[in-house]
Amino acid sequence: MQLNWNWKKILALLSLILATPLTVSIVPARAQQPAPPAEQIDVPQLFATTCGWCHSDGGRAAGKGPQLMDTKRDDDFIRNRIKNGKEGAMPAFSTTFNDAQIDEIIKYIRALKPHEG
Repeated sequence: MQLNWNWKKILALLSLILATPLTVSIVPARAQQPAPPAEQIDVPQLFATTCGWCHSDGGRAAGKGPQLMDTKRDDDFIRNRIKNGKEGAMPAFSTTFNDAQIDEIIKYIRALKPHEG
């Protein structure tokens, strides 16, 4: 059995192989799975596992980050801080949480009260 390869076939095959990654890279990435609607998230749990590392006691006490209970900051400030973070202090969560989830987090912060007892 003899292979009958000529340079044109080899170049065509090589071009196809080299062009494939380029073709894949220019195709838009699949959209991420949409975040669940706000009513489907457990905000206290989400806060505890994502924000609680820095905002202690569910946001009721200062930790690495400030106490959020009774904050004097307005909702727009909080929304912006969640989305964009603060350099050297807080990461941005704009790709982690959608707007509805951020609104639920803000409602959670506004509803924080000291523990009873």
